[in-house]
Amino acid sequence: MQSQKQGVMFAIAAFLMWGLAPIYFKAIDHVAAMEILLHRVVWSVLFLLVILTVVKKWQAVRSALFNVKTAGWLLVSAALLGFNWGLFIWAVNNNHMLDASLGYYINPLLNVLLGVVFLSERLRKLQLFAVLLAVTGVVIQLVSFGSFPVIAFSLASSFALYGLIRKKLPVDTLPGLLIESLFMLPVALIYWWGLATPTSDLTGNSWTLNMLLVSAGIVTTLPLLCFTAAARRIQYSTLGFFQYIGPSLMFILAVLFYGETFSVDRMITFGFIWSALAIFSFDSYRNAKRNK
Repeated sequence: MQSQKQGVMFAIAAFLMWGLAPIYFKAIDHVAAMEILLHRVVWSVLFLLVILTVVKKWQAVRSALFNVKTAGWLLVSAALLGFNWGLFIWAVNNNHMLDASLGYYINPLLNVLLGVVFLSERLRKLQLFAVLLAVTGVVIQLVSFGSFPVIAFSLASSFALYGLIRKKLPVDTLPGLLIESLFMLPVALIYWWGLATPTSDLTGNSWTLNMLLVSAGIVTTLPLLCFTAAARRIQYSTLGFFQYIGPSLMFILAVLFYGETFSVDRMITFGFIWSALAIFSFDSYRNAKRNK
């Protein structure tokens, strides 16, 4: 029971941090999204190097790097993760936080579809209905308003594909994330070397801005550490109920604090997605209770 309570606390902490992350990125929205991304990569590598030294998981890093197939798939997952990180930063800093929120609401439903296609998982009737309901909401937006939630689907699909690859790979979270960050590091450093922006030279920045930029590593890895700790202590199905904390906080921040417009087309799409997630969560809860 104590372990489960700890797991719940870690899960809440992880999704709270992910949900409140836009506040951090808004604080440095005068810095270009790609520049913030390079800081996210560079300082994540340094932060992860320290953590892996403390937990002594270097053997797992070596094993993954010297396995050609595993390293190749980690290169693909690194590309997906870098794209997801960069697009999320750009979306938040360009007043598309609602689209980012919608993307992470859609993500669990896409995970279900990928599980069916690639992992031979079977959909229960209510799960199938939930997915069809979500698709209906997007189709109505497309037909009635002539728009498609490109940002939301790009975020959802990139993270869903990333999760699928990592699920199939025999690599723990921390070693895998370090390797992915190391694959992104040369590109980040080359881009940094060629930058000529007002904030690219750290010696010319204020110490508060430099602290915020360096904190990108903590903002990236700390929620993931809490998520990993939660996953070890509570059932994965239980963990899934906490995942809506993140996009819900983003939604509240976007509408109430950052003045993004909750237009009619967004209302319809969000309404369908929320209904789908309510049905999906009810079915997951009922199935978990039945199995227990």
